[in-house]
Amino acid sequence: MMANHSMDYLLSILGELRKLPGETEWVEFKHNNANPDEIGEYISALSNSAALLGKVNAWLVWGVDNESHDVIGTTFEPIVVKAGHEELENWLLRLLKPKINFRFHTIQVDEKPVVMMEIGAAFRHPVQFKNTEFIRVGSYKKKLREFPEKERELWKIFDQIPFERGVATHKSTGEDVLRLLDYPAYFDLLELPLPDGRSAILEALHQEGLIQSAATGYWDITNLGAVLFAKKLEDFHSIRRKAIRVVYYKGKGRTETLREQILTKGYACGFKNFIDFIMTLVPTNEIIEKAFRKTLPMFPELAVRELVANALIHQDYFITGAGPMVEIFDDRMEITNPGEPLIDPRRFVDTPPKSRNEGLASLMRRFRICEERGSGMDKVISQVEQFQLPAPLFEVPDGFTRMVLFAHRPLSEMDKADRVRACYLHACLKWVMRDFLTNASLRKRFGVEEKNKAAVSRYIREAVEETVIKPVDTAASRKMMKYVPYWA
Repeated sequence: MMANHSMDYLLSILGELRKLPGETEWVEFKHNNANPDEIGEYISALSNSAALLGKVNAWLVWGVDNESHDVIGTTFEPIVVKAGHEELENWLLRLLKPKINFRFHTIQVDEKPVVMMEIGAAFRHPVQFKNTEFIRVGSYKKKLREFPEKERELWKIFDQIPFERGVATHKSTGEDVLRLLDYPAYFDLLELPLPDGRSAILEALHQEGLIQSAATGYWDITNLGAVLFAKKLEDFHSIRRKAIRVVYYKGKGRTETLREQILTKGYACGFKNFIDFIMTLVPTNEIIEKAFRKTLPMFPELAVRELVANALIHQDYFITGAGPMVEIFDDRMEITNPGEPLIDPRRFVDTPPKSRNEGLASLMRRFRICEERGSGMDKVISQVEQFQLPAPLFEVPDGFTRMVLFAHRPLSEMDKADRVRACYLHACLKWVMRDFLTNASLRKRFGVEEKNKAAVSRYIREAVEETVIKPVDTAASRKMMKYVPYWA
């Protein structure tokens, strides 16, 4: 993983690489070789080897002699090299799978140009180039399938390393850590006093897993530390696309954008500001209560808070190039995050959440940003019912999870799908409260008077026919009929 580097940092790294006794499986030196296919294969091989050897990054360096490691300079200029009619970097990104982080750095050493390609270690899957996985064996580049023992070891490593333990920046000084992370927010969220002195602060962050020891005097900022407490996520190249994007549209479609903002702070230190900003964009409704006018947001803030927290915590961080997004329309709010849920969306209310990122989820609970396990979605449904809104919709489109909150709509304007979904989620909410859906409870949920209970009976019948709820006792009289979710 990588951040923006100073020239001094890059020169120090080059010095370390040149001191290596020979080419290693995670470093390759070149002179002027600019063959795009060769570069793509080396990215795959070096990235996979870095993961196998426990390295944060691999390096492909132009302008250093392969044997003596002397600086000889290079004519290779990545910004001008083309693959066909396509820029080299875009071409490589398109043909690498999964997409990994790599960056070109051009520096001058004794007035000789050197190009350093920083390549993130493979994660989750071996890196392929043109559908082929490569690996380094000694100083040679080979196809991974020819070395099954290395392939098995690589998969074993992927299974053991969660996202949170990955490294966002390697070998940062203590000053850099305190400059990049909003460390006072960590102590504020836990209601702890700020320790005296830099060493005590760094040790506290280390104990929490937000940073970890690197070489003597240096620290690695973990993905956990960066994603939760970055002053600016854009400072961390590997996770900069994980910043929340908020888009406010005119009308019900995406053709005209009124406002768009990328919220770049870390999730924990910036969460309150995230919600405040989103709620300023939410349209309001004016209601009259006991002769007084009262302005209310179109969507309950508690529901918005829980759904945004859910999107941040449960996203798949290994999906690169995509992050959480909040879209606000005249009639709804859509909250989307990369990655499919680990549980059936129909069971969000009753099933304790399974998180890919349990370390992150645990800290967010300690910071009281999200609810205890399983209770957050209950509160969302409860708020929706209290405001008598249409039931939320949970979707899984093409590897993403989308949660939709709808603006108020009279019952007469809800279609059958809306009514069935509302009945089902009402039954789920009642079930987790050790209660049952009844005609009376559903009337209250929809705001229907008792004289119209026949209409509510019809809505219940629709839900039964769609097999999303079922009667507790089919032999009970109509007045005594109770219902539970289909899975109960």
